[in-house]
Amino acid sequence: MSYVKRIEVYFSQSKYSFHIVFWVSTLLFFSLRDELEENHNIVRAFVYSAFLMIPQLLASYSLAYYLIPKFIYTKRYLSFLGLFVFSAYFFSVLARVFTVHLAEPLVRKRPFDQESILEILVDLHYLTDNYFPLVYTVVLVFLMIRFIVDISKVKQQNLELEKEKATTELKILKAQLHPHFLFNTLNNIYMLSLENSPKTPESIEKLSEILDYVLYRCNTKFVLVSNEISFLKNYITLEKLRYDERLQVTIHTSIERGDIVIAPLILLSLVENAFKHGAGEDSGSPRIDISIDYEDSLFTFRITNSIASSAQIKPKIPIGLTNIRKQLDLIYLDSYTMDIEEQENLFTVTLEIKV
Repeated sequence: MSYVKRIEVYFSQSKYSFHIVFWVSTLLFFSLRDELEENHNIVRAFVYSAFLMIPQLLASYSLAYYLIPKFIYTKRYLSFLGLFVFSAYFFSVLARVFTVHLAEPLVRKRPFDQESILEILVDLHYLTDNYFPLVYTVVLVFLMIRFIVDISKVKQQNLELEKEKATTELKILKAQLHPHFLFNTLNNIYMLSLENSPKTPESIEKLSEILDYVLYRCNTKFVLVSNEISFLKNYITLEKLRYDERLQVTIHTSIERGDIVIAPLILLSLVENAFKHGAGEDSGSPRIDISIDYEDSLFTFRITNSIASSAQIKPKIPIGLTNIRKQLDLIYLDSYTMDIEEQENLFTVTLEIKV
């Protein structure tokens, strides 16, 4: 890491970086200004600027961290005005006293005339015209820069909080999906075991593969579409064990690229919903058709399931579709659409994602 980069990292991480940079810059600015405008040498200019910086610093912090929070934020404006006038007079006097009685004896040769402290206290015109601007110009710049820095920090904190919130909500949504899926699958195996079905070992093997994927291989924000498709095929095979030949499931894929990625387990909710509200409620010849395509940076997943003619379409959206919409909002924002189409005997969900 270069020296300049080390400095940038330090100032970005240190909570005192703004204060250090500001006051060092102020000291250098006034030193150079005095050297050029007052014909001082650099040592004399530095001494004058260093002593002047003390009341500037005190005025800045008293206003920023005491007067404004205690009186402006609490809407005690008259008290603030009175204390501000008094503090402005006090720090202007302090600046003049430091200059005359501390700085000048260090850089000027004696003998020379000096104002007494009493003369400084009563010379309001000179204090107002000279030392009040010297002190409070810096105070104003300090307040402006501090305000900008604080806004930047608040924005950064808000971004971090939003990111943490989104991550937490995603974990909660996935936690809602996993028990739902696991409950259905274990219930299927339980039913097969009660019937002493020879399909029980096969269903346990498929469940093992599915759990391996859910628990260990899809904990990242995005996964390969090919892995999701393989996962869905295992899930569908497991679900079909409950049905006889009357259930028909077709999967059509048209994806040539192998690097397409999507958020994990999104498609599972759609497939679960099709089995639960389609095949699970249709005692006739249920059918589920799945189409997966990718073209021009647009990933399209369409699933259609038959609905029993006697079934009444419920206005309430199933929890799986509600969860998946929330998850899509968190991950893809405005880069997706999910359309639901209900017909007399068909229920279709079309999900399009820009990837």
